[in-house]
Amino acid sequence: MAQQERAVKTRRAVLEAAAVVFAEHGYTAATVADILRTAGVTKGALYFHFDSKEALARGVLEVQMDRVLPEREIKMQEVVDLAMTVAHRLPEDPLLRAGARLSTDPVGRRQYGSAWPLWVGELSAILGEAHRRGETLAHVVPREVAELMVGSLNGVQLYAQMESGLRDVEYRVSVLLKHLLPSIASPAVLMRLDVAEDRGARVLAEADREQGEESGQQGQVAVPA
Repeated sequence: MAQQERAVKTRRAVLEAAAVVFAEHGYTAATVADILRTAGVTKGALYFHFDSKEALARGVLEVQMDRVLPEREIKMQEVVDLAMTVAHRLPEDPLLRAGARLSTDPVGRRQYGSAWPLWVGELSAILGEAHRRGETLAHVVPREVAELMVGSLNGVQLYAQMESGLRDVEYRVSVLLKHLLPSIASPAVLMRLDVAEDRGARVLAEADREQGEESGQQGQVAVPA
């Protein structure tokens, strides 16, 4: 078990190091040597988990959605929460920044793919449930809206990166949602949605509390009376 845990930690360390290098240099300019130096692991340890730079890029893309967020009574709030938590994490999370950069590489993405299908799939599922519950306007097609949102969010992220180094990305995503949601959500649902600039930070703090409580409960040992 200890060996398995070490392997999991090493794999994660390699992925996070690869993300740092990809986010800073892009796929083409990044080298395995750079990733090895950043990760602080041996070449054998890296190649045990990933046999190429292409495999590393795929690995980074596969863990874009590794945060579990609280479920909401209103599914459209989950759509908002997903967008706002990504916006909050982007400036400090190299995995997300690398995913964004890798996904927009016109050459590299032909080899390793893109994170966009994952985001579209997740949003489509949430929007589909929201639509079935009557939370959206009648004309809404979940897959179309999901693709629109992913494209719009990537555009906002790129604009914020160029203009402010992502310092105002949460504000810009909040503004986007305030203008986009009236064409998606039903009026009764729209008035109940929280799209504040600090929404992502609050949701992630709530998720961390829930995870901590769950870990604490799992760690309790029953003592015989």
